[in-house]
Amino acid sequence: MRYPNIPLAQTVVSLCKAKNIKHIVLSPGSRNAPLTIGFTKDPFFDCYSIVDERCAGFFALGIAQQIKAPVAVVCTSGSALLNYYPAVSEAFYSNVPFVVLSADRPRFLIGIGDGQTINQEDVYKNHILCSANLKQDLKDKDDFDDSKEELPIMKSLENKLERYLGLQQTIQQQNEEQINKALNTAILQNGPVHINVPFGEPLYEIVDELSVNPKVIPVVTPEVEEEDYESYADIWDKSQRKLVLVGVNEPNAIEQRFLDALAEDESVVVLTETTSNLHHDSFFPSIDKLIAPLNETGFNALKPDLLLTFGGLVVSKKIKRFLRDYQPKHHWHVGSNHANDTFFVLSKHFKMSVNHFFFNFFKKTNSIQSNYDSYWQEIMKLRRERHETYVDGMPFSDFKAFDLLLKTIPDHCMLQVGNSSAIRYTQLFDVNKTLHVFCNRGTSGIDGSTSTAIGAAITTKKQTVFITGDLSFFYDSNALWNNYIPNSFRVIVINNGGGGIFRILPGHKNTENFDTYFETKHKLNASHLCKMYDFEYEKASNPKELASVLQQFYSKSNNPKLLEIFTPSKENDTILLDYFKALK
Repeated sequence: MRYPNIPLAQTVVSLCKAKNIKHIVLSPGSRNAPLTIGFTKDPFFDCYSIVDERCAGFFALGIAQQIKAPVAVVCTSGSALLNYYPAVSEAFYSNVPFVVLSADRPRFLIGIGDGQTINQEDVYKNHILCSANLKQDLKDKDDFDDSKEELPIMKSLENKLERYLGLQQTIQQQNEEQINKALNTAILQNGPVHINVPFGEPLYEIVDELSVNPKVIPVVTPEVEEEDYESYADIWDKSQRKLVLVGVNEPNAIEQRFLDALAEDESVVVLTETTSNLHHDSFFPSIDKLIAPLNETGFNALKPDLLLTFGGLVVSKKIKRFLRDYQPKHHWHVGSNHANDTFFVLSKHFKMSVNHFFFNFFKKTNSIQSNYDSYWQEIMKLRRERHETYVDGMPFSDFKAFDLLLKTIPDHCMLQVGNSSAIRYTQLFDVNKTLHVFCNRGTSGIDGSTSTAIGAAITTKKQTVFITGDLSFFYDSNALWNNYIPNSFRVIVINNGGGGIFRILPGHKNTENFDTYFETKHKLNASHLCKMYDFEYEKASNPKELASVLQQFYSKSNNPKLLEIFTPSKENDTILLDYFKALK
């Protein structure tokens, strides 16, 4: 096998291999050549070449999201690593393991006007779990070739060589410790880490044997500290209204027996988001459908004594406003990662897995009589009836398109959803229980949704369906510049000619200022991109066309497919707002 000549590059690659970091996403460059050589010459690694670093970052994020293990991205020096920042911040807030390996110039070349050079150390300091700033190897000891010198000079060179070897050994040891620390942090804490790797020239030399044997510091999982559940169980048992709110959650992560226990408790109402991937006939999906029509009396009836949250970030702004205005007496969060005080009353963080918590906690609790769940079940039944009546009679729009789409996605697909209006419309429907649903809710940005979906798609044999808005899709159109997209991949673009969600927000609509700077109206379509990137292209502008296209859209094909649905730009906001009125 062939290796890069530079010991530091050998060390980074060897330790990534030792930590079983198998997926490596590389972007072209020169300064990162030693790392590129090291990863691509070793068949252990699955290497991907993605030119655009922003797309590369989200592509890697999509892989890591699915395999639940670190994925590394590798770039050259300069502005390249700044383009990873959106993906780094998403990984930080979504708890996705992610490793940035940035090549850098030697320290003496930084700050003197050399090309492709910025201050790379700690560049992600506000959104990173660990930053490892490695030291460059010393010059090669061949510089000390003294075979023809006289004895006194030989003695002097021997002393220099001893100093060189000592310093190099110290540098090697420090680098090994830093790399181990960073990689172990990504694995243990499920988040992004940054390893900055300085290389001097020459960069492309290859050798047949490793010159280093780096120490592997094992990943040690800390033991969970058990809680004294007695006092919390007492609060639970005395609470007539217990509201459980579940944010982003991995599919099949929570044991069914615990979900059943929550569902059977009359004093518990469980609100689930589409991204929670939790399903039970007694749970309440479509949170906004339930609470949007409520008046003060309704809010007081729903106000919990105790709020229990688990999972990641929550999409619904309406539930956030409700729980901030009608605060519970207690808010507990369960999860191994950070607990957000979203409602400003967080009183306890059980820092452990949800299954571990319920296994121990439910031993201490008892079910109590309450009409909390049954009352809201009746309300939700009425909401669903009114939902169906309104949707059946609505004109073609964004809302109607989502209604038709979500009914046709085949069972057991992975559903990736873009941000902004796409995920919010999806939340209004009771989604097929067999689907696994994902969305980048860490930062809720429209950047990178397509790249993430493609990265996720390559990890599974299931068909991946990606639904996105037009601005998000065009913003991340370089995501299609990718040689790894499965033929089963399906993209659905809802094109309403701009950022339609802004029409729902307060502001002066139908003015030139609004159209240009908020809604950002456009006349773009995806057909030319599909031709360039070899996607099969379909389009629809009304229910009949859409129904016809969907009959074959998910079937096998020799290329990925894209369906562009054109909806009216000015009616969508009125249709959505009237929907919430109709629920009353």
